[in-house]
Amino acid sequence: MRPLNSKKKNKQGLKNNKYFTLQMHFSPPYLNSEFVFKTSLSGGAGGQNVNKVSTKVQLNFSIKDSNILTNDEKAILIQALENKINADGFYQIVSQTERSQLLNKEIAIKKLYTTFNKCFVIRKKRKATKPSKGSIQRRITAKKRNSEIKQNRKIDFGEKE
Repeated sequence: MRPLNSKKKNKQGLKNNKYFTLQMHFSPPYLNSEFVFKTSLSGGAGGQNVNKVSTKVQLNFSIKDSNILTNDEKAILIQALENKINADGFYQIVSQTERSQLLNKEIAIKKLYTTFNKCFVIRKKRKATKPSKGSIQRRITAKKRNSEIKQNRKIDFGEKE
């Protein structure tokens, strides 16, 4: 894990711009030693292979019990992923799109790293601005024009007696 230089692009091609700044970046071999994998039979395409081979991969990662992450990183991840962490404290990712267990394992790992990297993106707060005088004037003239159009739609059938 390394802090990024603000002028360079990171590995995903994201630049630090006015909308967000990237604080941390996890690269794939960083957390791999703490992953727990479970495999099971997968549904979907695969023909006879589906009933024989366990291609579905479930990746479990315990954020609280991690020895590699710092306490600050754990707090940020737990806060960002609080709805996705189960009662046992594991963050789970399931992949069953491919027919190969190895490919599903790689997809699950890639999903975990992209999710963790998104948790460390800090969005800059929007500065409130007031509308310009020209835009206020255009809005008022448009409202007057609409009002005149609606007034002209009224048909006068003469005076009621």
